[in-house]
Amino acid sequence: MEELTLNTPALLFSAISLIMLAYTNRFIAYTTAIRDLYDKYQKNNDERFFKQIKNIKHRLYLTRYMQILGITSLLLCVLTMLLIYVEQNTVAVWIFGIALILLIASLSLLIVEIQISARAWEEHISDMKKP
Repeated sequence: MEELTLNTPALLFSAISLIMLAYTNRFIAYTTAIRDLYDKYQKNNDERFFKQIKNIKHRLYLTRYMQILGITSLLLCVLTMLLIYVEQNTVAVWIFGIALILLIASLSLLIVEIQISARAWEEHISDMKKP
């Protein structure tokens, strides 16, 4: 097996940073949408608003878990670099492996969240008819 160098975990920094930016933007958009829908629900107790709030709340929680997994992955990459620096290569390889697994889990949750989002949009526009 090829030796793990400082460059390998460092390569993930930019990727994870961009992913975290995208996750944060999703999180902000969901909180804004929930506030807007909550105001509409308060004014007119329409069941549709309640269902939409429930759906977005679920997606908000998924995004939070995606963020936690991504941040933990990044922290483990930093720890990997520290372990390489202090010449604990065997431990560094295992920690880096865990970081990759957490990143995979985070991206997997993104796929789930996108599927939920697509279904919500399909339901939202299902009552449209062709002119």
